[in-house]
Amino acid sequence: MANMIAQAYDHMTHGSAELSMTERGISLVAGLALAAAGAKPRPNVLLNVLALGAGSYLAYRGATGYCPVKAALVEDDSMHRERLGRSREQLARSH
Repeated sequence: MANMIAQAYDHMTHGSAELSMTERGISLVAGLALAAAGAKPRPNVLLNVLALGAGSYLAYRGATGYCPVKAALVEDDSMHRERLGRSREQLARSH
C-alpha cells in the first residue's frame, strides 16, 4: 500500500502540471457530480456551498486540463531535487 502511494506521488510530481486525459475525465465527472449534489437543497447551507465550490473547481480543472496544485507540487519537487543535487555536490567536494 505504501509503495502504491509513493508511486502515485512520484507520478504526480514528475512531468508537467497538465493533466492526462484520464485525470481530466475523472475530474470533470466528479466535479459535475459534486456540484449537482451541492445544488440540491439541504438543511446545511454551508455544505451546499462547499460542494458547489469544490465541484465547480474540479469541473474547471477537468475542462481546462491545468491544475495549479499539481503545478505547485511539480515545481516544489523540482526545487527539492535541485537543492538535493547541490547538497550532494558540495558534500562530494568537501571530501
